[in-house]
Amino acid sequence: MARRKKGRAIHGWLVLDKPAGMTSTQAVGAARRLFDARKAGHAGTLDPLATGVLPIAFGEATKTVPYAVDGAKHYRFTVRWGTATNTDDAEGEITAESELRPSRPAIEALLPRFTGEILQVPPAFSAIKVDGNRAYDLARSGEAVTLQARQVTIEWLTVLDVPDRDTATFEARCGKGTYVRALARDMGALLGCHGHLIALRRTRVAPFDEGQAVGPGQLEAAARQGDAALKGLLLPIEAALQDLLQLNVAPNDAARLLRGQAVLIRGRDAATDTGPTYATCRGQLIAVGRIEKGELHPLRVFNFSSPA
Repeated sequence: MARRKKGRAIHGWLVLDKPAGMTSTQAVGAARRLFDARKAGHAGTLDPLATGVLPIAFGEATKTVPYAVDGAKHYRFTVRWGTATNTDDAEGEITAESELRPSRPAIEALLPRFTGEILQVPPAFSAIKVDGNRAYDLARSGEAVTLQARQVTIEWLTVLDVPDRDTATFEARCGKGTYVRALARDMGALLGCHGHLIALRRTRVAPFDEGQAVGPGQLEAAARQGDAALKGLLLPIEAALQDLLQLNVAPNDAARLLRGQAVLIRGRDAATDTGPTYATCRGQLIAVGRIEKGELHPLRVFNFSSPA
């Protein structure tokens, strides 16, 4: 006899305002326990030092996580000049120091070199795998970690404030795979003064904004009020799909999509529509797929009657 899965079939997105000192995995685990959800995942890891938007997907919403992960992310962060650390943030050991401090004009003149598509070497203390091992595990054990530069996209990067000669606060919109810690490190290196990250807040992930974010205290208060209050904090699964084309389909086409079969797209502009699309039927999310040659081919289908 098959073992019954623990928890309830909860579906939707929770935008958590992650506090400092908690890993993303711990945050997801805590939220999952409060909702008593069978399945949960998150869209984009935040370091323990960081705060801010951590979108958590429950149940069938986990099928839409890639669309949130691939979206742009907004960050507000502070760099301390004068020291480099082995982790590129305030949690690491100091590896180099300098008496030099950059002026605001010098900082601003550097920013174009860090916008657009750039090559970035990830921090040695990162989750990237090296020969099957996490880089941070190798670095913590004392091994020298050499990571290859990767192409990342930084759409914009601006200076918000220079409160004193030792620190500067920035805001950035970054693509997938960008390490803000590495950005702090590399800016300090080019300015000739070293630098490391001392504060980081993520303010947006794809369509999820910090204005929607729920803090741990608010989440725990809702749990004490009961199931209705908790579910009131959830956003619909479609919240992660706002950048995709939406297609309303008839019940017979919905049934075909749920069986994994392609359906013909009808309508005046059907032949010109291409790319990622999600289908709904009578307000119910049915599938996410791609339109090719006038047909919608399902990639993920949603079944809310079966266990999440």
